[in-house]
Amino acid sequence: MRSPGAMRMAALLACGCLLSACATGPIVAQPHAATAIAASPASPSSPPAARDFASLVASRSAWVVDISTLRVGRDESAEDIELEIAPERDFADRLAWPLPTSARISQIRDLASGLIIDSDGLILTSAHVVANIDEAQVQLDDGRRFTAKVVGVDKRTDVGLLKIDAHALPVAVIGDSATLAAGDWVAAISSPFGFHGSVTAGVVSAVGRVMGGAGEIPFIQTDVAINPGSSGSPLLNSRGEVVGINSMIYSGSGGYMGLSFAVPINLAMQVAQQLRAHGTVRRAYLGAEFQEVTPPLAQSFGLPATTGALVVRVDKGSPADASGLAQGDAVLVFDGKPLAHVIDLPQQIAQRKPGSRMQLEVWRHGTSRLLQVSLAAQPGAPETSLTSAAPEWNDGLGLSLGDLSPAQRLQLRIDSGLIVREADGIARSEGIRGGDVIVALNTVKLHRLEDFRQGLSQQPAGSMVALLVLRDRRLAYLAVRMPASRERP
Repeated sequence: MRSPGAMRMAALLACGCLLSACATGPIVAQPHAATAIAASPASPSSPPAARDFASLVASRSAWVVDISTLRVGRDESAEDIELEIAPERDFADRLAWPLPTSARISQIRDLASGLIIDSDGLILTSAHVVANIDEAQVQLDDGRRFTAKVVGVDKRTDVGLLKIDAHALPVAVIGDSATLAAGDWVAAISSPFGFHGSVTAGVVSAVGRVMGGAGEIPFIQTDVAINPGSSGSPLLNSRGEVVGINSMIYSGSGGYMGLSFAVPINLAMQVAQQLRAHGTVRRAYLGAEFQEVTPPLAQSFGLPATTGALVVRVDKGSPADASGLAQGDAVLVFDGKPLAHVIDLPQQIAQRKPGSRMQLEVWRHGTSRLLQVSLAAQPGAPETSLTSAAPEWNDGLGLSLGDLSPAQRLQLRIDSGLIVREADGIARSEGIRGGDVIVALNTVKLHRLEDFRQGLSQQPAGSMVALLVLRDRRLAYLAVRMPASRERP
């Protein structure tokens, strides 16, 4: 991670990506059989007894998974925060050495955490963990590994949903984040820097914390230690219930400095419900931008109190524009509910469906007036995801390959090679993964797919072939046995 100014708000995501940030209706996680650990009877904010706390951690760790992801061909900009590199322990030793995080490469591997919310393999995590990835591997607490499918991501709330082909999994007990208060004891179970099952604890520092540059999420601020690899991990209350999903840190160094932020679980589960049902979040749209009403602003606009949301922009042609809302108005009441703070307005809108009709009470030129508004569907923003090219030929080894572009070859500093889009069967069992580059077959360099096709066609069935594999800028030969029989290409 990089932070040009000392002690500035970098909005650094805990596993090393940039955050966006609102949303909505509810996946109901089935409670796990484990008995919830009661808080100390003194008060909700009292530290739990050591033995109870240890029991809480032991009974909850089975809910938490490790996530490793792969992004292929991403040219990171200077503003991008560098990702952690996950060593490949099941590949050739030459390719297993960890890289410094400053390496600028086309295959970027990242580490994170997740939470099981359905016994049939639904996993809640952070959107920045799984957005625009080419591969995701999930490891359970019992050591089993699965390839995961991305069900959906919502960058505005930093909530992502994965699915693995597993059943009868232990399911997290979901709490109520609305009951949290400053001073309550909380804990996280995650895999910082790949250290599985690490436990950190602290207190809630604040609730409803809105961060500049991080959208409209009412974050839970804590002093629980969160580091790269902890993104997507659960934040637990003293009863062992999940009350948040750890998302980002405030840092001037790139590491933990005492300030961590979690997405409230109530919001995360609402978003997960929509991702499960639709693959995306369907939001209502007003089409205006607001700011907090301060005492000087209230005096300037003749407002009776420092409440509401001051309008700073109205999108032309939007529902707000159609209702007559204007720049300089102060929205005091939304559909009968007074707005104490500016964050209350987007949260109220997020709970409504597109097409809903609402009434706004606004303050304009010293008097209040009522406006009628019909919320529209949020205009779709084109995703910037890089989709993998369709495999042009399957070789019979389980490899689906594609040509490298000249730009990719230049970045990888090679003059030949084919990108591995998918690896299954024989190839995957030998350790080849999506994102690897096959540079040569034995001593023959592979400039295009036809070179590989012709080279394999000359190999006898059952013979061994050596593939020169590039991964994370390191080369190693890998021996793969040709199948005893296969269809001719």
